[in-house]
Amino acid sequence: MDLSSESVKRTLTKYKFRDVAIEELKKVHRMHPEMVPQAGTYTFSDSTQKDLLKLVGNIPVRYQGRSYNLPILMWLLDSFPFTPPICLLRPTPNMVIREGKHVDARGRIYLPGLHNWDHPKSTVNGLLTEMIAKFEEEPPLSSKNSGDGKDPTELLAYVSKLQVSEGGVKPDRPIIKVTVIGGGDLGMATVMSLLAKGSVDKLVFIDLPDCATKGGTMDMEIFNLPKVEVSKDLASSAGSKVVVVTANAWSNEQSYVGVVQTNVDLYRGVIPTVTRLSPQAVLLIASQPVDIMTHVAWRQSGLPPTRVIGAGCNLDSERLNYILNITLNTHITGLQGWVIGEMSENKVAVMSSVGSEMIQASSSTKPLTDRAFEILKGKGQRSWSVGLSLADIAHSILMDQRKTHSVSTLAQGWGGIGVEVFLSLPCVLGATGSTRLAVMALGSEEDSKVRESVASLTSFLAQLRM
Repeated sequence: MDLSSESVKRTLTKYKFRDVAIEELKKVHRMHPEMVPQAGTYTFSDSTQKDLLKLVGNIPVRYQGRSYNLPILMWLLDSFPFTPPICLLRPTPNMVIREGKHVDARGRIYLPGLHNWDHPKSTVNGLLTEMIAKFEEEPPLSSKNSGDGKDPTELLAYVSKLQVSEGGVKPDRPIIKVTVIGGGDLGMATVMSLLAKGSVDKLVFIDLPDCATKGGTMDMEIFNLPKVEVSKDLASSAGSKVVVVTANAWSNEQSYVGVVQTNVDLYRGVIPTVTRLSPQAVLLIASQPVDIMTHVAWRQSGLPPTRVIGAGCNLDSERLNYILNITLNTHITGLQGWVIGEMSENKVAVMSSVGSEMIQASSSTKPLTDRAFEILKGKGQRSWSVGLSLADIAHSILMDQRKTHSVSTLAQGWGGIGVEVFLSLPCVLGATGSTRLAVMALGSEEDSKVRESVASLTSFLAQLRM
């Protein structure tokens, strides 16, 4: 391996473990002489740059009895070999990347060996061996269809629209992609909860530079979770089925209206862009105050209200039902509890019949509901709790479950509400968004609280510059 070029030698002087790195490079050369070291400048996701070494070359992959040379690139961080390389595909102009469990849309490679890197047990040679084995199972590149009569299997074109399984060859299903915007504790909790649900093929985690909810994306990038792409660019959200917004803006304002206005201004630079990039997505809002910000997102997106929902009282409703079922055994009677209205002290708890589209509350159930609601008031809403709730809502949409959730939705026309205002109401969630259930009969106290929320939200919205 030629390490004598001036640019390579100059770059090597900046490596913390230079001698160990050189020894590792020599081992790579003995087994993979086609991998050539070069000096270059790597741009990190936060736009910072660093002069680093990279290994450039092809790896041999066999598929369906034929041999292919897949071009790859491995950036070696300055703490190499004690940190894993950043591995990328290098598609030529006539190649396209096939996203999969080991490769994302930008060609970044994800492998167990990278995730569990531990030098000296972990080596580049071992990584290349693993890479070849994984790509023989699931080829990451295919050729563009040129229509010029060339061999359709050249450069794996045959598998560009097919996937191989134990049952033979079957059509690829669409990639399920979700974007989470906002890099704070809630964003982190939502990402981890979505991964745990297992319904996402690709998860983009976007940390906005002018956002108050920051801090988690660096750790997410360091530990290189499968399926997760960390980004600061809204363009990486393109093609998402659900976009979850947890971001809140910095503000030095003293007034509550001023604080919320900073969030509205933040949204102005986010919502129209993500809507344009993912025109079929459902927007799931968790920024605060959630009813107001869901309304803002609906206005700014131009989407139908069925595809803009807020986290609202879903967590409270799930907790209420748990308390009713476990503590008070209401699952025996077929009753279900809901927390509806504004996400504030004015939210109210009501009961319904499980499985009924016409939801009706009964005066005989009110003592039961009140008792459960008092227990519920002692439960705080931490980031992990809300993240689990958001993942559950997203799962219902992605899997088209037609499950009912109490989410913030356009309440106009419900129960005589004549103005455009968002409140939590029971909605059936599926692939196309939300379907609001019919009006439920409220007691005088509950109805009064809902009306009070409608008036206060309408007044507050009038003070904001959309």
